[in-house]
This record gives sequence, C-alpha cells and structure tokens, in this order.
Amino acid sequence: MATIDLIVLGMLRKESLSAYDIQKLVEYRKISKWVKISTPSIYKKVLQLEKKGLVEGKPIKEGSFAEKTVYSLTEAGKQEFEMLMLQISSKPIHMYLDFNAVVVNIMSLPAEQRKLCISNIEKNIKAMKKELEENIAAKEELSEISELGKAVLYQQYALTDALEKWIESLEEEPEKNKNSLYISKVK
Repeated sequence: MATIDLIVLGMLRKESLSAYDIQKLVEYRKISKWVKISTPSIYKKVLQLEKKGLVEGKPIKEGSFAEKTVYSLTEAGKQEFEMLMLQISSKPIHMYLDFNAVVVNIMSLPAEQRKLCISNIEKNIKAMKKELEENIAAKEELSEISELGKAVLYQQYALTDALEKWIESLEEEPEKNKNSLYISKVK
C-alpha cells in the first residue's frame, strides 16, 4: 500500500530508526487514526522496503540491550519517497468514513434503532473530538512537533466539528427525506 510506504519512508527520510521506533512514532502521533496502518503492517513493510532496496538495515547493539536493526533510506528510497509524494498528492482526495455505510442505510431501520445508530455515531464523534482536543493540547507547545504535523491535528479537529454539526442536524429532522439520503448543509 503506497500510503504505508510513504509514512515509513517519510519517517526514515528524517532519521534512521528501527521498526519498533517507527511503530512507536505511529502510535505516539496517532497516525492510525487518519491512515489505515497497523503495527504488524509496519514491521512487514520495513522488510518489504528493504527487499526492494529502498531502505537499508544495519544491526546495532547498544549496551546490554538486545541487538536491533536500524533502517535508513537508500538513494532509491529517497527517489521513491519523492515519487510517492507527487503521485499521492496528485490523486483526487477520498475520505473514507466507515460509518457512512450506516448513514446510507439509516432509513431502513425502525425509528428506535435509527435513533440508537445516530446516538452511537454521535458518541464516537464526541469521543474522537475530545481525544483530538487532548492530543492538540499535549502537543501544542512541543517543539519537536512541526507546524505541518499540528496542521493535520487541526484538520482532523475541523472534520469532527463539521461531523458534530451534521449529526445535530440529523437529530433535528430524522424523518426528512425518508426515501433518499439526508444531506445537511453544514454552516
């Protein structure tokens, strides 16, 4: 998957890291909240990138710790990183929100179950917004977090804000347009 390649290559573009360090950065930056990436996929991806000659691993031993492999970008990896940046940035933007599968089918449910589904989505949006608020507050003053990194957090926050307004409009008029997808204008 090109997105995982780009995440891993981008991290290694900045510094040499072990697969464990990459995985910890993905967790710390909460990248899996906005890009489909899992811990096992990181380890697998690093090995695939090494096999392709895009990264190079060097075993190192620090003190009494077990030996680990630290990866760095090869020249081919730098070129692949740049190519992926241009390739992905030139594609149309798609927002995949899993709950949209519920939204398009919401009117097929009885009123009580429909309300429960809307309530569940609302709770999850509020939880996501709270988590983002905490994440933004924790990282606001950290100099190691770039302004661009913070911009991703603000982008996600703006999306949750818009989703919150949208869900409120659904609650106000849940019966509107029963036979078609209810679309709300968010101001």
